[in-house]
Amino acid sequence: DPRGLRLAIDQLLHPYAGVQVDKIVGLEARGFILGGAIAHQLGKGFVPIRKQGKLPGKTLSQAYTLEYGEAVMEIHEDAIEPGEKVLVVDDLLATGGTAVAGLKLLERLGADVIGCAFVIDLPDLGGRRVLEGLDMPVHCLCSYEGV
Repeated sequence: DPRGLRLAIDQLLHPYAGVQVDKIVGLEARGFILGGAIAHQLGKGFVPIRKQGKLPGKTLSQAYTLEYGEAVMEIHEDAIEPGEKVLVVDDLLATGGTAVAGLKLLERLGADVIGCAFVIDLPDLGGRRVLEGLDMPVHCLCSYEGV
């Protein structure tokens, strides 16, 4: 739905109106769709954080725990310059594991993360509490409790 996508992009960006953003970081995989659209809207660069082995070139890796095991996320080691202001975007915030792994990668590159934006929050799974416990501003368009 083109109107729905436009509305989601506009609302994800709303809290950051007037805030300097240098790059948009999208978390695998639906974060690529949203992040790419946001980067286009702002005229900024887009950086993917992907599952291990998917990116060409030299990468940094970060392992994290899932509900059912462990996974590894990667970012190109030259994707972010120290001090660049970045916004992290994904579709869903559940336990926060993927987002925390992404934040750790960005921290290693010296990024200044201004916040994390998600379409959906599943508050019963605690991801928002985890991110806010790291002093990370979190913006979600909607939440579904009891899921």
